[in-house]
Amino acid sequence: MTDLPPPNTKRWVARRKAAVLAALRDGAITLEEACRRYELSEEELQSWQRAFDAHGLPGLRATRLQRRRGGRPNLAHRRD
Repeated sequence: MTDLPPPNTKRWVARRKAAVLAALRDGAITLEEACRRYELSEEELQSWQRAFDAHGLPGLRATRLQRRRGGRPNLAHRRD
């Protein structure tokens, strides 16, 4: 499990999501273990899998709306 993000991960970039999905696929971690380790719901992990299946790694990137919900503005994407 050395390729897995640390249990205290709070910022989920596409690469980290993909690492968790790969570990699930390879049987290195169960869905229940991943949910517990990262304090995520099964629905969240399943949504990552659907996004990855549909769009590959780019599908795991946060959308502008998701970034806004995080509470911090993403100034790099501002259009003034």
